[in-house]
Amino acid sequence: MHFLPKSQMTLSVYLINMDGATDRLAAMTEKLQAASLEYERVPGVNGRAITFPIKEFSELSYKLLHGRRTTPAEVGCYLSHVDCARRLLAGHADLGLILEDDVSFEPDFLNSVDCAAMHPTDWDILRLTTVNRGRKYPFKPLEDGRSLALALTREKGAGAYVINREAARWIVNRLIPMRLAYDIAFDLEYLDGLKAAFVDPQPASQYSEHETQIQSNMQQYKLPRWRYLTVLPYRAYLEVSRFFSRGFQLLRNRFF
Repeated sequence: MHFLPKSQMTLSVYLINMDGATDRLAAMTEKLQAASLEYERVPGVNGRAITFPIKEFSELSYKLLHGRRTTPAEVGCYLSHVDCARRLLAGHADLGLILEDDVSFEPDFLNSVDCAAMHPTDWDILRLTTVNRGRKYPFKPLEDGRSLALALTREKGAGAYVINREAARWIVNRLIPMRLAYDIAFDLEYLDGLKAAFVDPQPASQYSEHETQIQSNMQQYKLPRWRYLTVLPYRAYLEVSRFFSRGFQLLRNRFF
């Protein structure tokens, strides 16, 4: 557990790593040591070893809302992130830093997290990476040219992010059973009254020399296009609701 001196908060670090992925673990251990981060390894859930159906996964909702057949790798990834949230709740830390094993860090990474933690009312989920390039709207300066910022459109990827205990309870209690890919599901915090913010520019990167363990061979799990008659209206609803919810949050943060 880390003590963050500026915010006076405690931070646990969870690294999701599949059994057998020793090259990834070695690379991440080196990077984490360089970033002065001590971590707990969380064995990734092997979705291909799951015998479906399971209560933690709604196959019908996944088809209707996500437009895919049961995708074992995505299920395993999802349950691995939920496991990290459970571990935070079982411990005593104020915050949990959740990492996938393909992340790189900027030199001021830990200081950026500490600076953001000085503003606990501005976020429940602090996002530190994304695989999208959507505009981020800053609302509170931090240090080293970084700011807390909001994204008004969907941002995919869950390579590195921090959650507080309220967000951990939300993940454990509200995001099960699984209905969407994890990076889509945890981007919907606003539907339950939680707040998410980015550190921008991001102090970490999700681009890696390692091949993805989830997105390969995804084409085989996609349903016929006509099945998107349920997916597209749902996605449109999410985009509109996200824009207005976070837009109002941005206005409050900037002007009130």
